[in-house]
Amino acid sequence: MNAVIENYKKIKKAIPQLIEKSGYRNDYIAKRLGMKAANFSVKKQRGNWNEDELSLLIKTLTTTTGEVELFLREATEISLAEEHLKGEMLTSTEFEKLMKLK
Repeated sequence: MNAVIENYKKIKKAIPQLIEKSGYRNDYIAKRLGMKAANFSVKKQRGNWNEDELSLLIKTLTTTTGEVELFLREATEISLAEEHLKGEMLTSTEFEKLMKLK
């Protein structure tokens, strides 16, 4: 459960980078979220997205670019690796997957 929460925190923190990688303009994303561009800019700066906004934002950003999807996947895999470093055992299959050996 801690890994899920840590992934959520990392994704939420990475939103400004995800927006930049997506190539979308702020006003376009704001419109997709149903908010004014000024409100979107403030939320982007402060990072105070609620769960519904975050969900819609991720859906918007991942519809057209594999780079954003890859960024999210890597962020969560790093979190899983960090969780295993805290003393949990890691199977060889999990290790190979994390190290992208297969």
